[in-house]
Amino acid sequence: MTVHPLHPFLARAAAVAAEVAAAVPADRPLDAPTPCTEFDTRTLINHWVLYTSHGLEHRARRTELPAELIARDFTADADWRTAYAAQLERAVAAWEAPAAWEGEVDLGGSPFPALGIARMLLLELVLHAWDVARATGATVGVDGELAELVREITEENAEMYRQFQGFAEVVALPDDASAWDRALAASGRDPHWKN
Repeated sequence: MTVHPLHPFLARAAAVAAEVAAAVPADRPLDAPTPCTEFDTRTLINHWVLYTSHGLEHRARRTELPAELIARDFTADADWRTAYAAQLERAVAAWEAPAAWEGEVDLGGSPFPALGIARMLLLELVLHAWDVARATGATVGVDGELAELVREITEENAEMYRQFQGFAEVVALPDDASAWDRALAASGRDPHWKN
């Protein structure tokens, strides 16, 4: 079976997310602010876990997210970090099937190309990993090739995200800014944000 060329990047993005989750201190208060101004840390982590692991798998399989998952507080489980990593593995495995990348995914009555969905979920994995890392004192390591892909996807989708209040306005950066900082800035994130 030949996997889609984007699949290895999806796996790398999932690995980044799992590493950030594993580094969130168990004693860290989850009511602290985050770079996503509408989310505190608990809300951000729950959104991240839901859509980038469970949502990622369900999109590949063309199934709906169960209401129980949508309502769950994943952070209430002391083992949420390892559960998230295991679910990420299942989700990435679901995208190994060539058919997962073909056709469309129904988003509440609106069909959207599966490849576009996969690219946006890759974006969510890595950008929200950075958000969680910044909010909790963890670190995030994104290699140059993945950073460049995230920058490309971010810039490609930025206006659509802004229409739905998913991104803030672009943050100004110096001309010599890295691809990773440019990805963050294009999504309305200040690369120097601190809690």
